[in-house]
Amino acid sequence: MAKVAIDAGHGGSDPGAVFEGRQEKDDNLRLALAVGEILEQNGVDVFYTRTDDVYQTPFQKATAANNADADFLVSLHRNSSPMPNQYTGVETLVYDKSGDKLEMAENINGQLEQLGFRNIGVKERPGLVVLRRSKMPAVLVEAGFINSEEDNRLFDEEFDGIAKGIAQGILDTLNSNGAAQMPNIPGQTVYYRVQTGAYRNLENAIRQRDQLESEGYPVFIIEKDGYYLVQVGAFRNLGNATRMEGILRGNGYQTYITT
Repeated sequence: MAKVAIDAGHGGSDPGAVFEGRQEKDDNLRLALAVGEILEQNGVDVFYTRTDDVYQTPFQKATAANNADADFLVSLHRNSSPMPNQYTGVETLVYDKSGDKLEMAENINGQLEQLGFRNIGVKERPGLVVLRRSKMPAVLVEAGFINSEEDNRLFDEEFDGIAKGIAQGILDTLNSNGAAQMPNIPGQTVYYRVQTGAYRNLENAIRQRDQLESEGYPVFIIEKDGYYLVQVGAFRNLGNATRMEGILRGNGYQTYITT
């Protein structure tokens, strides 16, 4: 099972960027907890550098992720510019443009672009401590400009979609390199499933199940940790699950591959 360290940038006495009373540290923490929850629902072991309003240096954040033996580090931030409404868009920063971190950065940016953000791209920032000091592949996501009224509107109105998009970008990367696979336990068969929803309300899960059934998908509901999970298929081969995910996503469903 993959372990992902989720870092809410800034915190405590360090508010990060501030615009009209809005503090970056608060947006970062809210987003980090939402992304982590989705990853946990999909079988990922999540480590949080912080879950409340505390101050940590970037070195402490990287060290905490290292000590947790995380496979990836995802640090969540909001961007800022010298003048209000000067720029818009999302970008993801990496130590260098290579390997799994580049793939994850591009996956996350692509997901957020689908929500309406301008995709600024992936940028190399080898001088950033949280990227330089982490021992695992690390990305720093700038989820829109905090001093852009347009980006703040998107951040607030599409918050759930942003959390899902970042989580999907992470899951796509884990799935592509096999890190999301369950350990091979003797006597235990691993099945890959495509999840299309996680609901606290059973009626909502039933509604989506019935819709999928009417479209001919092999769908079922399982209950886990207080959520009703709507899942399609049970595939021995990850490639078959990936193909099913592509079909479902093409038909407008928000999808994750789980085991």
